[in-house]
Amino acid sequence: QVQLVESGGGLVQAGGSLRLSCTASESVFRRKTMGWYRQAPGKQRELVASLIDGGSRVYADSVKGRFTIARTANGFTVFLQMNSLNPEDTGVYYCNFGEVWGQGTQVTVQG
Repeated sequence: QVQLVESGGGLVQAGGSLRLSCTASESVFRRKTMGWYRQAPGKQRELVASLIDGGSRVYADSVKGRFTIARTANGFTVFLQMNSLNPEDTGVYYCNFGEVWGQGTQVTVQG
């Protein structure tokens, strides 16, 4: 079974940027669908951005124009570039591929 590892979270001031990475143990992102989710304290996990079949991109309304999802050509890694961060973006961010989830990476935005 493929394994996913996220990295890149941290503490940032409002208006700042972070780039999250999701690296898979196999080259699965070139033609398959994956998603970045986040879970804020006390809230349900929500879809932030998705890469459809390795190409098309879908974003939650709350992050459109600020976040960008992209993958490496070899299909091992997907990035989530997050700009203009605000405190509402705080949460644990998870990488998802099918039934597989990464361990999550914490993003904290101080306003």
